Amino acid sequence: MEFVTITAGDLTARIATYGAELWSLTDRSGREYMTDADPAFWTGHAPILFPIVGALNGNRYRLDGHEYELPKHGFARHSAFEVVEASECAVRLRLRDSAETRNAYPFAFVLDLVFRIEGATLHVEAEVANPGDAPMPFSLGFHPAFAWPLPGGAPKAEHTIAFEQAEPQPIRRIDLASGLVLPEPVPSPVEGHLLHPDASQFVEDALIWDHLASRALTFGTPGGSQLAVAFPDMPMLGIWQKPGAHYLCIEPWQGHADPLGYSGDFRAKPGMLSLAPGASRRFRMDVTVLTAD
Repeated sequence: MEFVTITAGDLTARIATYGAELWSLTDRSGREYMTDADPAFWTGHAPILFPIVGALNGNRYRLDGHEYELPKHGFARHSAFEVVEASECAVRLRLRDSAETRNAYPFAFVLDLVFRIEGATLHVEAEVANPGDAPMPFSLGFHPAFAWPLPGGAPKAEHTIAFEQAEPQPIRRIDLASGLVLPEPVPSPVEGHLLHPDASQFVEDALIWDHLASRALTFGTPGGSQLAVAFPDMPMLGIWQKPGAHYLCIEPWQGHADPLGYSGDFRAKPGMLSLAPGASRRFRMDVTVLTAD
């Protein structure tokens, strides 16, 4: 496994070139804000979800009369990215289509991940470009697993997620047998702006907001360690952990898993975008450590 380390101001980040995955985010005191990746629960850190988010019905999709197979969350997280630009405080990693990707996803693409530190903020930007001659359907998501509890000594039970806006709308849950989105929404666990995360909430997999009002939130304990997470380009959100693990995934998404029983065309899948030939689209996530010394 090869890594790139960037640092500036209050933060240092370590990114794996395999999957363009953020493995570590520490402050100037060396405190770690990312998952411990305990293999008893989950060894992921912050996978990039492309060209789909979540699972497909039977891991297969239909497009223009053909059928293709893609694993949950797509192939970017299991692909080697190339370092195309690097400095002390920033790095750009790139994944291009190949014969292997076109067998599963028949489109030319360029996927860049740019990580940049500015003060106490890690900026992460995904840029998707379509160099081909046909409209390109895709979804994209971030999947960072933050330490829970965050460094600073406060117990898990005191951590909250404070949404930018009130989130009273119902949420979606996952069918455990298939990994697909159940048809009936369920009441929101958010009280006004606040979610009090608890391991019991994740026994039935992720909490999914498919009509999210907020584009930012704060995770942590008032007066203690906190992370401000902004995702201005992402209209959906998943929050997940393996119950009892030492992380909480806060996942801004464009797209989600297939609805249960979905058999329609890939382009009509909920949450899919279509990128015109020659066009590109950017998706940003900013993580600010509010309590860095």
